[in-house]
Amino acid sequence: MPMGFPLDAEPHEKEEPRCGIFGRCGGCAYQHVTYEAELRLKSEGLRRVLTEKFSLEGVCVEPVTASPDIYHSRSRLDISMVRRAGVLQAGFMTPGSKNLLEIDSCPIAREEITRFIPELKRQAEALFPPEYRTANLVVKTGDDGRVLWGGIGKRSLEMKPQDYFWTRIRGRKIFYSLDTFFQANLSILPLVMDKIEPLIPEDERDLFLDLYGGVGLFGISLADLFRSVVVIEESPASIQMAYYNRAAHDLGHVRVHEGRVEDALASTLAKKAAGTSAVAMIDPPRQGLSTSVLETLVRAKALKRLFYLSCNPESLARDLAVLTGGGWTLERIMPFDFFPRTSHLETLALLRPQL
Repeated sequence: MPMGFPLDAEPHEKEEPRCGIFGRCGGCAYQHVTYEAELRLKSEGLRRVLTEKFSLEGVCVEPVTASPDIYHSRSRLDISMVRRAGVLQAGFMTPGSKNLLEIDSCPIAREEITRFIPELKRQAEALFPPEYRTANLVVKTGDDGRVLWGGIGKRSLEMKPQDYFWTRIRGRKIFYSLDTFFQANLSILPLVMDKIEPLIPEDERDLFLDLYGGVGLFGISLADLFRSVVVIEESPASIQMAYYNRAAHDLGHVRVHEGRVEDALASTLAKKAAGTSAVAMIDPPRQGLSTSVLETLVRAKALKRLFYLSCNPESLARDLAVLTGGGWTLERIMPFDFFPRTSHLETLALLRPQL
């Protein structure tokens, strides 16, 4: 299991798993315990990982924010399709092997998706080319409950604008597609934005940097708080969607910078108008921040506040150790259970420059 999170619980915390393949597919880790026990175990695991790299003395470590949906929370499901002995099978690959567990439902997928799985098998089988042996299918839904999928053949994940998925955050639709990264737990995203807003004083709301911004989730959702917003993203599909989100809400003060954070961050900060403040949200890949980005952030005197959202406590702990050793003060750790019943945890850290 990743992150070294403990899996044991007290006898009174045990409960019956909802899934018949729990313990075999590798997706879930906590269906056998109560949700309260899961949150406790994740909190303990997070503290253990962080304190291996630095001290949490003086840092406010909040309890894990629970997911509003404990089951049926995931708006995305990745399903493998395999042809064996002329028979097509669809399901999940067991970790560390080539064995496939066939499924007809999944209790952590949104109900719209899990109800669609039998139909997905029929549709995929009809399109599966005879020369194919395997395919990885991407299935997604949004607030309106439509279920679409892709993954067989080139460009099968591309979508037309009228088909884009969306979720409503702070009264604004945020659009995403099959071929763009987007947080899978839609129910918890408004809670993250509600947590961030009061942590940004009025006098620090000049410039917001949405780094590794994807479709512009944070920049678009929080755009009303800032005089200007810059979304930095390198994926062409996500860049296209970020432009679409900006245009959909007529946000002229939002700019999309096409490129790598490693190349763009220093120059973007250097162009900031004198006397204005800047706040950054950084949501990097699982491996965390590169050395060049960490070096830029250590030197970034123009930043008043840094929010770091991580899906990997190990890389987060490593990067926080560098930042706190280079002039930043870690003020607050805010875990969010984006992936209930699994061993994964998202953690939002708030840092400020040392006075």
